[in-house]
Amino acid sequence: MSRFDTIDYFTDASLVDDPFPYFEYLRAKGPVVPLPHHGVVAVTGYEAAAEVWRDTETFSSCNTVTGPFPGLPVKPEGDDIRDLIEQHRGALPMAGYLVTADPPVHTALRGLLMRLLTPRRLQENEAFMWRLADLQIDHVFGRKSFEVLNEFAQPFAMLVITDLLGVPDGDRRSFASQLGVEHPEPGVGDAGRKVSLDPLAFLVETFTAYVEDRRRTPRQDVLTRLATAAFPDGSLPPVIDVVRTATFLFAAGQDTTARLITAALHVIGDDPDLQALLRRDRKRIPDFLEEVLRLHGPVKTVPRMARVRTTLAGVDIPAGATVVILQHAVNRDPSRFEAPDELRLDRANLKEHLMFGRGIHSCPGGPLARVEARIALERLFDRTTEIRISEAAHGPADARRYEYVPTYILRGLKELHVEVEPV
Repeated sequence: MSRFDTIDYFTDASLVDDPFPYFEYLRAKGPVVPLPHHGVVAVTGYEAAAEVWRDTETFSSCNTVTGPFPGLPVKPEGDDIRDLIEQHRGALPMAGYLVTADPPVHTALRGLLMRLLTPRRLQENEAFMWRLADLQIDHVFGRKSFEVLNEFAQPFAMLVITDLLGVPDGDRRSFASQLGVEHPEPGVGDAGRKVSLDPLAFLVETFTAYVEDRRRTPRQDVLTRLATAAFPDGSLPPVIDVVRTATFLFAAGQDTTARLITAALHVIGDDPDLQALLRRDRKRIPDFLEEVLRLHGPVKTVPRMARVRTTLAGVDIPAGATVVILQHAVNRDPSRFEAPDELRLDRANLKEHLMFGRGIHSCPGGPLARVEARIALERLFDRTTEIRISEAAHGPADARRYEYVPTYILRGLKELHVEVEPV
């Protein structure tokens, strides 16, 4: 019997650093597999995952932040629990945010968000990114080595979001200390612990003050556009809806993008030939980032709750079951991606990975994350002749030591130390 037969994906720390053998074990059992714990059904097949992403009538996003924990406060019974979910939605973590909403609430909140992410605003934000990248590089240069995630990628991504949302200059750095101690994702082994219903509450007070101030006294600034953005029907949303949309964009956008930048530097730091190719041909950087997203993207698990009894890839799923899409397994499905474990810049279906989701829940910040990562790499290439992994921190090339953040929702290195040769 394999140890994977009884292992608990949500609590076993042995799966944190290298979950891929476990994902292959599950794949061998089928694209959809009931797990032995917590009433969870795992999805490793690409087509099955795409169906879950698209079918919002059958699969609710109410539990997407923490999966089976804490679960509904009452035991689901029967083959249709749609009413039960609505009665107890407020008892689940981050209820009221876009990420956990279902239509029609999700439709209204996403429409509000897309009125903030306009082409004009994104273009203005991109111009800021180039200047900011240089400032962050100035901050870490001058030393033999620096730590990518906390000293470069996190501050860069955080300040990009503060600029996008129009946070006043004087307040921007104060957000960093708050985000440094608050983590919205649950950790491995959190099954028996109390889960915060709103881990972004520390930002709500600040953004509420911004929105209320701009509604009272409109100005020619981004915060005013944020505060006065209307729903598609023209009505002005409650302040809390605007605030939750802004705070989630702020927290989720900077965290996942920082992990993407770190993963990209991890890959090129360990592959000098690939790094040299990208330095020679900058037009390949977007293709490279798509493969980094597919192979090492920041989201590991996407949970859903079955509203009704259903079947998926021939597997019966009872109403109330937690269905988890295992993103790194799905994005390495050999039925969809040739040589799925290899990074290939010439892959014909580069953008078919599901790291940013599908359908109405596709990540609205995906284009922003791609631009941030591209600019970060381009400016680092402009200002260095070499980026290499620090052997002092991570060991020699044939015996690297890396640690990953112990969470079952997201995937990312705890830290990445690199050495650079400045131009």
